[in-house]
Amino acid sequence: MSIDLKQLKYFLAVAEEKSFSRAAERLHISQPPLSQQIMKLEAELGVRLFARTTRSFELTVAGKALMAEASDLLGRMRMTIDTIRQIDRGEVGRLRVGIVGSAMWGPIPSLLERFQSEFPKVTWTIHELGPDEQFEALRSKQIDVGFWREPRLDEEALKAAHLHQELCFRENVCVAVHKQHPLAAREAIDLLDIANEPMLTLHLSQSAEPRYLIQCCVNAGFQPQIFQEAAEPQTLLAMVGAGLGVALMPETTSRIGWPGVVFVPIVKNTPSANLYITYPSQDDAPVVRAFLKILNPDGG
Repeated sequence: MSIDLKQLKYFLAVAEEKSFSRAAERLHISQPPLSQQIMKLEAELGVRLFARTTRSFELTVAGKALMAEASDLLGRMRMTIDTIRQIDRGEVGRLRVGIVGSAMWGPIPSLLERFQSEFPKVTWTIHELGPDEQFEALRSKQIDVGFWREPRLDEEALKAAHLHQELCFRENVCVAVHKQHPLAAREAIDLLDIANEPMLTLHLSQSAEPRYLIQCCVNAGFQPQIFQEAAEPQTLLAMVGAGLGVALMPETTSRIGWPGVVFVPIVKNTPSANLYITYPSQDDAPVVRAFLKILNPDGG
């Protein structure tokens, strides 16, 4: 049996108009090919769809049944086509976003709000992971995009993992000190000013980010005195608030207003805390394209 959607569309037009001539006009075709398609449909089905006399033009019982089924089928097909087009535009689907915790203190929440506003049918989830974990999650397709800070991946590592990385938000590092620390009264400092301070840092084995900050200190001319390491930025700030040492943090951390902590800008030997987005370079996922358009609406 060979029945196509065009035949069903023609049949519905004739059934609804109860006239071959009006149906042909509605379909913008001539009447003979329309009649031929209906005859072909009846032949394929092996039933009469219309009872024709010189004075009447009515659907048979089989025709009435086909009219209901065809109307439902074509309606579902239109919905399917619409859904497929929405998926292609990135308007439907899911997006799994990997992120380092400190990025949620910056522009990422407003970015997600804009994305949700413009693509309300997309389901998105946040996965708080360190850079190394995000890298592996991207390679194994457990997340769709990842956000982490300096240092960025080198080009060879990106190429080998089939990933693309872009700078999305520029930011500097500042120093978190106890409110009664002498540096707290300064408007800005040199990174060298914390050379003799006990340093609080994220676990050096956790990711490249804390190791990068240590290297920035070395490049500035001193080897920092690591006093304690922690798994979470909040733990570092709690220790700073207790007067146990200083910590290098992204500037947006100062928005939080931690008790007993002052955030001092660094104006010389300033490490960057730039935020990068990373995503598969060989996966042209429509939802990812839509998210990148929100991130960079000019496409530059």
